[in-house]
Amino acid sequence: MHCRAYFLLERDFQELKENNFKGITAFPVSEDLMEWGADIQGLQNTFWQGSLFQLTINFTSEYNFVPPAVKFLTIPFHPNVDQNTGQACIDFLDDPAKWSTSYTLSSILLTLQVMLSNPVVENPVNLEAAQMLIKDESLYKQTVLRLCSQPSQLRDDSPEPLKDPDKFIRSTKAISFNDYYKTWSGIATSNATGCYRSPCKSEQRKKI
Repeated sequence: MHCRAYFLLERDFQELKENNFKGITAFPVSEDLMEWGADIQGLQNTFWQGSLFQLTINFTSEYNFVPPAVKFLTIPFHPNVDQNTGQACIDFLDDPAKWSTSYTLSSILLTLQVMLSNPVVENPVNLEAAQMLIKDESLYKQTVLRLCSQPSQLRDDSPEPLKDPDKFIRSTKAISFNDYYKTWSGIATSNATGCYRSPCKSEQRKKI
């Protein structure tokens, strides 16, 4: 018999399919739905546009009372992503006391997507990225674009979706930046730096 978390993740999966968020793909890689893979693309009209990042999301039977463990496999050069482990610095993922049962797989993925173009420079986990962003935004942008063309991969293997085609989600629906920012600004570890409250425009790059 399936646990409570299984049925909640079925609900989350259905929510993802119904919304078809642009630039977000997610799929379970285990039959009990506890292990997921995801792909996130950078938001349009930011210099993250065209970049693709792979992630793993591991739930436990205690979901949704506790948050899942989320890691980037394709590690971005970003103040809020640990360059060694790929762990994203988001308060409700770091601190179970700040987790809410109202959060879903969709809200987690949307938050991660908008986090890319809305870095928090207070208490960064990647100090080098934060210092570069503060001192020379142009150099930071150039570094991000260069590294996105040759991304850092946490490991060689990537999660494979289950064979059931209903377990694979593709994204086609456009979502406004304001909708993303409302989600991110309310649950970021600290306030987003002022110059990033609107996406930085840049030339579109090819997908990784």
